[in-house]
Amino acid sequence: MNILLRVLCLVAGYLFGLIETGVLYGKMKGVDIRKHGSGNLGMTNALRVLGPKAGLVVFIGDLLKAFIPCLIVNIIFRNIYPETYMVYVLYTGLGAVLGHNFPFYLHFKGGKGISSSAGAILGLLNPWMCLILIVVFAVAVLLTHYVSVGSIALMIGYVTVFVIFALNGMLCFDKSIPESYNAMIEAIILSVILAFLAIIRHKANIGRLIRHEENKLSFHKSEESK
Repeated sequence: MNILLRVLCLVAGYLFGLIETGVLYGKMKGVDIRKHGSGNLGMTNALRVLGPKAGLVVFIGDLLKAFIPCLIVNIIFRNIYPETYMVYVLYTGLGAVLGHNFPFYLHFKGGKGISSSAGAILGLLNPWMCLILIVVFAVAVLLTHYVSVGSIALMIGYVTVFVIFALNGMLCFDKSIPESYNAMIEAIILSVILAFLAIIRHKANIGRLIRHEENKLSFHKSEESK
């Protein structure tokens, strides 16, 4: 597989990921979201600080900035590399998440990457995988009322489903072809990295969950969120 194409996909994804929807929307409302609530740039803090509309706008924006480049790569590479294209899609998605989490122009202080990770997963264009993960996220949030628990469950569920689908021939990989088999292993590793990034960014949330101090989901503006 072409190393240069991997790098280009990663860089292209990173550039898309630099579009910080939370910062842009906050400025439109005269609020620097980095100085309120948790200081995070993602959907949950936007929801708590600016309300449901802001949360929805930020979620959609952060999702699309990963989904659009992944979709483009998927469409182009699906025909060129039919048995390995998902690797390129995942490099693009990983780049978008890195751009969102670590924007260089904001001193590498961004969001937690869940919405962008979801966009990358959508970019794989596997409806069954998406359906399963939507259910996993929804059930986790409904049962616990913690977005952080739903986010962590989503990413763990993603890796689990991806591995099961890949090993059972439900994705593009052909295990009988060495190049495609190697691509499958690489794609699994990339998926694990995506999940690890998301979970490690929730380190503070996990600590608060253990101490029973985590904020539960609320649809009201609040300046008291952690």
